[in-house]
Amino acid sequence: MQFIDLAAQYQYLKEKIDARIQAVLDHGQYIMGPEVEELESKLSEYVGVKNTVSCANGTDALTLALMVLDVKQGDAVFCPTFTFFATAEAIAFEGATPIFVDSNKDTFNICPQDLEKRIQHVINEGKLRPKAIIAVDLFGLPANYPALRKIADKYDLKIIEDAAQGFGGEINGKRAGSFGDISTTSFFPAKPLGCYGDGGAVFTDNDEFAELLISYRVHGKGKDKYDNVRIGMNSRLDTIQAAILLEKLEAFPSELKARNKVAQHYNEELSNLYNIPTIPRNYLSSWAQYTLQVDDRDQVMAEFKAKGVPTMIYYGTCMHQQTAFRHLNYTDEDFPVATKLSDTVLSLPMHPYLDVKYN
Repeated sequence: MQFIDLAAQYQYLKEKIDARIQAVLDHGQYIMGPEVEELESKLSEYVGVKNTVSCANGTDALTLALMVLDVKQGDAVFCPTFTFFATAEAIAFEGATPIFVDSNKDTFNICPQDLEKRIQHVINEGKLRPKAIIAVDLFGLPANYPALRKIADKYDLKIIEDAAQGFGGEINGKRAGSFGDISTTSFFPAKPLGCYGDGGAVFTDNDEFAELLISYRVHGKGKDKYDNVRIGMNSRLDTIQAAILLEKLEAFPSELKARNKVAQHYNEELSNLYNIPTIPRNYLSSWAQYTLQVDDRDQVMAEFKAKGVPTMIYYGTCMHQQTAFRHLNYTDEDFPVATKLSDTVLSLPMHPYLDVKYN
């Protein structure tokens, strides 16, 4: 059994993907070819936003979003401690300070109550300027954006939605990638919508943000590539990856249904044995991972292994525990929920082509 079976997906889509790749080889526009613009248009339609700007990877997508919001040294950006390193890394890369936030014990996503406490602490301390919130749609489930939006508006903060894992998820029919003032995704192969290399995208309804994104992703260009009006970066989505994503996006709705069927089967088989994932009412998860919370993780992982079922740990080290952020002087006691999660979660195989039989 494969934890994520990309080969099975390719075999299912092989004829269409091969034709798309061949079309790129035939026209030879490997950088910013017509498939890139076509993909951006179709992503905007799917997510439900005015503008999609593709880029080289998900980390660059976060960096571009922070650049658009003019995040810089002296700014505080709030983000979950229970997440992948890139979330906090992008903040630090801009010279800003990541302010870590504990998790909700049921959804594992950023906790709105703890977030507001951290914002108030930064304001009262007076050393940093609260600037933005990065919320991560962890394991496929959108964060609690209704609550987060109230907090953001109260303190005049922008929301960056990191929808890398949540792409395809929903709240009341509204799709992940549309909840932030600016939102990002990753097309890393293991993501719900992934390519066959690196790739990313930024979503926004703000036309001025979109214009900045288009400039920033190609060396801060103005009217052409030799007119540079700001300091940018080199972050373009390869045309071949865009071509692959066009076919995978076409298949994505059916794959999303399959993921939810796998998750439902897991729920039925495992609910009496483990703490299974919680999906709030009116939410839809894209099930980037199916994650259990268990007391004796090593033993449980060994039991699954004995049955031929691979497992993975996301994430065994929180951001506040990372060596790179040791200077921020956080302790595990500052984040009791996230610290417990890092010691107790494990994920089971999840992909649309999984044989859901469980023994």
